[in-house]
Amino acid sequence: MSFSPHEPLDDLVRVLGYVDAIDQRNDMHEVANEMFAMSCWTPQFCQALIRAAEAAGGFAAEPGDPVPGHEISLAMISPRLFEAVQNDMGERIWPQLQQHWPLIDYHGINDAFIIKYQQGGQEELRPHHDVAQVSASIKLNDAYEGATLEFPRQGVNNAELPVGSLFAWPSLVTHPHHSTRITKGTKYSLTIWFELPLSLS
Repeated sequence: MSFSPHEPLDDLVRVLGYVDAIDQRNDMHEVANEMFAMSCWTPQFCQALIRAAEAAGGFAAEPGDPVPGHEISLAMISPRLFEAVQNDMGERIWPQLQQHWPLIDYHGINDAFIIKYQQGGQEELRPHHDVAQVSASIKLNDAYEGATLEFPRQGVNNAELPVGSLFAWPSLVTHPHHSTRITKGTKYSLTIWFELPLSLS
């Protein structure tokens, strides 16, 4: 990935200031049973976030993670960025989810992390479900082949979603998912685990 002399400063302003991040072109809509998609971030912000993650380094599996992946937390890139994302999700995304799931309550984000897939590194992700109230994935790029996020029970994947789209689903039990093997290029995606209600955590 090439850099111009101005890109680092532009990325710093864009990522830390959450500048030009929000894309509201497409409202939330159901794409499969209890699964929703919507525009979330601009492609420009997604690219800046990828460059920030690569500059921060540290893509690695967490010790003891039952579903290990090459990932880096947004909080590790910047606590300020994590806070901006958490606030945006609570103010903009959660109210739309509550229209479909009226009993959910927002308790913030448990974790938000960028996963990197490439041949010779992390090539796929095994079937699993998440321990969260709601899970979401944001597509950060599309210059790759394979590594498709699939939900076998619902018969749906995120292959056709544009960059910057958010995909949300209930985390526990009903929506197991996996990523197929990457065959070309490098994939980046952001996973968000929304915090469980306090009585369940």
